[in-house]
Amino acid sequence: MLCVIAIPAFRDNYIWLIYDPAGNGVVVDPGDAAPVMAALDRLGVTLRAILITHHHPDHTAGIEALSEHWSVPVYGPKQEQIRGVTVAVDDGDQVTLTQPPLSLKVMAVPGHTLGHVAYYAMHTDTPLLFCGDTLFSGGCGRLFEGSPAQMLASLDRLSELPEQTLIYCTHEYTTSNLTFARSILPGDPALIRRQQQVAALRDADQPSLPSTVAEELRSNLFLRCHEPALKAALNDGSTEPTDRLSVFTALRTKKDHF
Repeated sequence: MLCVIAIPAFRDNYIWLIYDPAGNGVVVDPGDAAPVMAALDRLGVTLRAILITHHHPDHTAGIEALSEHWSVPVYGPKQEQIRGVTVAVDDGDQVTLTQPPLSLKVMAVPGHTLGHVAYYAMHTDTPLLFCGDTLFSGGCGRLFEGSPAQMLASLDRLSELPEQTLIYCTHEYTTSNLTFARSILPGDPALIRRQQQVAALRDADQPSLPSTVAEELRSNLFLRCHEPALKAALNDGSTEPTDRLSVFTALRTKKDHF
């Protein structure tokens, strides 16, 4: 039985810690070493590996300090130059660990950055997805390097995973994402329900994550670009989105300026 906990960092980052009952752990996207070290010490967990999804400093800045304390493999995307990565991985690769017992499929999901990868564990009791800044609960990552077509293809790929898959993204953006979504479709029942659910979690000082693929298919507008209601809502009178890509592009542009 594996346990996954969120280690808060910075203003709204989550560093994910995966560990087994024997006290062997893996961290995902450690942008800050200090909270990771504190959590490992508190839980009595030994670090065995580090997983990196992309090159941004809030996901990588803790690698050096953690590596000074633990001589562990650091997995990261082959298509990006990240200091401290010792094992470069690419789409279709498998990361297999014995401590903790964990097998992860590497998935290329460009858009936020060009070399962004996700890690998918399908052989756990419930499938687990660590997707960095590609898919958020209620949203998706900003397009710093990739194109709308790349991001839409990446989201399509993730949305095809089993619906029970638990989604561990790396920012607590759900509240703001849903506020934006309600500005587009204010009366949407799935958005209203999800907003109420997330508000209760945040009021109790609980993370809104993990989400699930099923939940995101219901309440994430970036996964609903095929819906006529969304297409109509994005028609500004001068330019009407005509296909999924143009709907996605218009939606992402609005979110960038929200």
